[in-house]
Parts: sequence; C-alpha cells; structure tokens
Amino acid sequence: MGSIDSHQGNKTPFHKEESKIWTERGSKDYLVTSFALFLVGFITFSLLYCVQPILPELTRYFHVSVTESSFAISLTTGFLAVSIFCSGATAESLGRKGIMFFSMASASFMNIFAAFLPSWNVFLIARACEGFVLGGVPAVAMAYLSEEIHPKNLGYAMGIYVGGTAFGGMFGRVAVGIMTEFTSWQMALRILGTVDLLAAIIFGLCLPTSKNFIKRTRFDVKYHAKAWSQHITRPDMFLLFGIGGLAVGSFITIFNFIDFRLVLPPFSLSSSQISFIFLSYISGMMASPAAGSWSDRIGRGPVLIAGIAIMLSGMWLTLSNYLLLMVCGILIFTTGFFTIHSVASGWVGQLARQNKGHATSLYLLCYYMGSSIFGSLGGVFWTSGGWPRLIAYTSCLLAIATIFSTILIRRHALSIK
Repeated sequence: MGSIDSHQGNKTPFHKEESKIWTERGSKDYLVTSFALFLVGFITFSLLYCVQPILPELTRYFHVSVTESSFAISLTTGFLAVSIFCSGATAESLGRKGIMFFSMASASFMNIFAAFLPSWNVFLIARACEGFVLGGVPAVAMAYLSEEIHPKNLGYAMGIYVGGTAFGGMFGRVAVGIMTEFTSWQMALRILGTVDLLAAIIFGLCLPTSKNFIKRTRFDVKYHAKAWSQHITRPDMFLLFGIGGLAVGSFITIFNFIDFRLVLPPFSLSSSQISFIFLSYISGMMASPAAGSWSDRIGRGPVLIAGIAIMLSGMWLTLSNYLLLMVCGILIFTTGFFTIHSVASGWVGQLARQNKGHATSLYLLCYYMGSSIFGSLGGVFWTSGGWPRLIAYTSCLLAIATIFSTILIRRHALSIK
C-alpha cells in the first residue's frame, strides 16, 4: 500500500486516464449516451445539408448560377468551421451539454426563419448564421465521447455518432426533396427545423452529465493557443486533419452537383426522384459503426485505406450513363466516405491525450473548411467540363488523401516499434 500511495502525488497521464469514471459498452449510460449523440449527428447534418436537394430550385427561384447556388452550403459549412474554434475553447469553460443544446436549438430556429426570406443575399446570411451557431456541436460532441467513453469502446461509439450524421444527412435531403415536390421548398425547411427542434429537446433530456470533464474557471487565451499549437504541430494530427478535409471535400462536391447531372438527359429525373439518391446514406449509417468496430479489432490504418479505395471505386462508377450503375456507385462512394470519417475522427480522439476539445475542433475546422472550399471549387470544374472533369478533380483530392494516409500508417508503425 505504501508504494502505491507514494505515487499519488505525482500521477502520470496514464494514471489520470485510469482514474476516470468511464462509461463502458453494455451499460445503461452507454446506450443513452449513444442515442443522444446519434441525435446530435442527426440534427447537425440534417440542418447543414437540407438545401442540397433543392439547389436547382434555388437557382430558379433566386435567379442565380449553379456555382452561386452551392454557396447556400459552402457558406454554412465555412462559418461552421470558424465557429468550431470559438466553441471548442468556450466549452472548456461552459461545459459540454449546455452548449450543444443551445447550438442545436438556435440553428433549428434559424432554419425556420430562413424559409421566410425573399432575397438571395439575406438567405445566404441566414444560412451563414445557422452554420455559425451549429459550431457549438461537432467538436464538443466528439470531445464528450472521447472524455466519457472507455478507449476500448470509443471506436464503436464514435461510429454511432457518425451514423447519426449519415442518417441526418439522408433525412434532411430526402425529406426536403420530397416535401418540395408536393409543397414548396420554404415549407420543407420550416418542417425540418421544427423536427430538429423537437429532437434537440429530447437530446437535452437524455444526455448524461459529464463525469470526466474538468471545467476551467476562466477563459485563458494563452492556454487555448498553446493547446491548439500542440495538436497542429504534431505530424500525425496534421495528416489526419488533411485526410478529413480532403475526403469530405470530395464527398460534398459529388453531392452538390449530382442533382444537376440527374436532371439532364439521359436521366431527366424530377426533384422527388433525385432525393431518393440520398437514401444511399443508409450505407453510411451501417458503415460508420462497422468501421469503428473493425478499427478496434485490426487497427485504424487498414480500415482507412480501405475506405479511400471504396470511395474511389464508387465515384468512378458514377461516370456511367446507366441509372442503376450510377446508384450503385453512389452507394459504394457513400460507404467509403463514412468509413474514412469514422476512422479519422476516432483516431484524433485517441491521439489527443489531453485537451481533446481543442484536437477535435482543429479536425472539424479542417473538415468543414474542406467541405466549404473544395465543394465550391467543384462548381468551376462542373461548369467547364461537366461530370467527367468533376470526377477527375475529386480523384485528385482522394489521391492526396491516400498519400497522407500512407505516411500516417508508416509513422504509426514506427512509433509502435
């Protein structure tokens, strides 16, 4: 006993990890936490990307170009990325649960409000504000999981959260597309905002209070700057940030402009028919927890490389002019993306031994900036060369992600040796 007590005054990071009150798989708290964080992913992504199936409608209603219509998404994700910095630091002083609830409820109200706006510029401002208030969700949610869930179960729990983002992205796109066909895009946005507001209330009632979060009494600029610099200067973290940004940039580019491809011959699909393409997110819902489980078993590196290969193969299938092959390609492509995102986000949480909120905020900053910048740039390639040039562009992005992944895996193998 004496030898144990003598070390209590000088705990190592390992001992600090062991002293935490972990939530383990199979417990009631684990199930409730997983459900609540599933709702977080659902709300965030349904609000972020609900305008994607109505981009052709927005071009007609507001008389804007195809590239300009994509700003309704890229501005939202861009301001979300900036906001993540603020929320990642603020949550260290305010806590996790409260800031997530406030952000989701505010964004839901903003989505309802945006549907009443008659001007394109004002509509974009509303979408930018919606993205900014949503910044209090993704980084904080990932940090909450990393702090509360036992490391051996983190991959699966993170996969459930990412599965929620897949379901939210699918629901927002499909529901808004179908409702637009039978009512109007304005009514569709109002209904979705109401549904997400109710989901935010359920989240607030369900999520257990943090057990391992240590609240900081004051906002210390030097502390936050040091925490961010420690993560961004680590090569492994830098590579993961880049992989996340490149993967989501490719993903959003394809889904931003696939509507415009499918309304043209030889497909000539209606808005409601196109919205069913987003049911491909079901494959992402299944792939995310599966990728997390496989990562826990065989390691993250092989699963990450497999995700990129799957994403590329699906993307190339969409070059076909046969609808069945196009749909199969989208399903495979979506599976690959959510595999990558599940693995990369979980890996960031594992590598960040401390200041996990700062690590996840940096990952998500790169993730959403990749969505915003690469997604908008895709409009240039679509306008100049159609779908083949767009595929060439996204293939280049994923080629760079492959290089980053290879370097990361080699570095990880050397560190183990």
